[in-house]
Amino acid sequence: MKTAKAFYPIGTPGTPWGDAERAEWLSRQTRQRSYASEVLSAIEPLRARFDVEEYGRLEYGDESFPLLAIRSRDWNDDLPVVLVTGGVHGYETSAVHGALQFVDQHAADYAGRVNLLVAPCVSPWGYERIHRWNPHAIDPNRSFREDSPAEESAALMRLVAPVRDRVLMHIDLHETTDTDETEFRPALAARDGKRFTPGGIPDGFYLVDDSENPQPKFQQAVIAAVKKVTHIAPADANGEIIGSPVVARGVIEYPLKQLGLCASITNARYKTTTEVYPDSPRATPEQCNTAQAVAVCAAIDYALAHR
Repeated sequence: MKTAKAFYPIGTPGTPWGDAERAEWLSRQTRQRSYASEVLSAIEPLRARFDVEEYGRLEYGDESFPLLAIRSRDWNDDLPVVLVTGGVHGYETSAVHGALQFVDQHAADYAGRVNLLVAPCVSPWGYERIHRWNPHAIDPNRSFREDSPAEESAALMRLVAPVRDRVLMHIDLHETTDTDETEFRPALAARDGKRFTPGGIPDGFYLVDDSENPQPKFQQAVIAAVKKVTHIAPADANGEIIGSPVVARGVIEYPLKQLGLCASITNARYKTTTEVYPDSPRATPEQCNTAQAVAVCAAIDYALAHR
């Protein structure tokens, strides 16, 4: 468990940000990698085997980001739908590339068994800036609700709406990083005019179940598969992971819909959010991507076996 004391340089302690503070924050964000060359270029070869559609386009200043989804080519309305989302927080690299690895290496295994719908990079502006928020200092993963203030979230909800009631399983891929503690949580506290309370970063993989519809056996099936690839996060001294009680090995619960989280956007029986720890000395980028892909496969396998 790592902890860090942080001071955020924007805003006045105790006072929520206004337009000036948001503008100052935005002015500090720099493009650090390319969505086109790292993500769109990886999707392009998949067009030979899958249907790829543009489900929206983000226009931020002079920048334009197509939002792409990958579908089973043999879509059959008689089959259940499986939804895979990644990059809701753009900085979480293995969430994006793990989703693409799943499509490239494993999706064909499910042809004729499920309809796959994969949105591998929900927040491309955040991907390029290696940031959690969009340029309006809004967290897309707290914005999956009616009249969403985040266009990233609204676009994904529009994509999913026609199949929302037919989704059997939704897995939303994420990471928990050291910068959550050194940058993103302090920024959140500063933005909202709250005190930042240092916490800890769990060393290892864990899952977030839906406290309103928990599926413990489903979660444990995913944990069992992933532990063959990378280590599972232990509970801290309080029996918690990031402030939430550990309900089973490597599993915590959130009220997904109440918090506006991506995993709440369908009526799927089986829902989970993965959390990979890429900063661990015990994990490589390749392991992190593979852990995400393995989690997707295990989640689909369990859902199909327990329909």
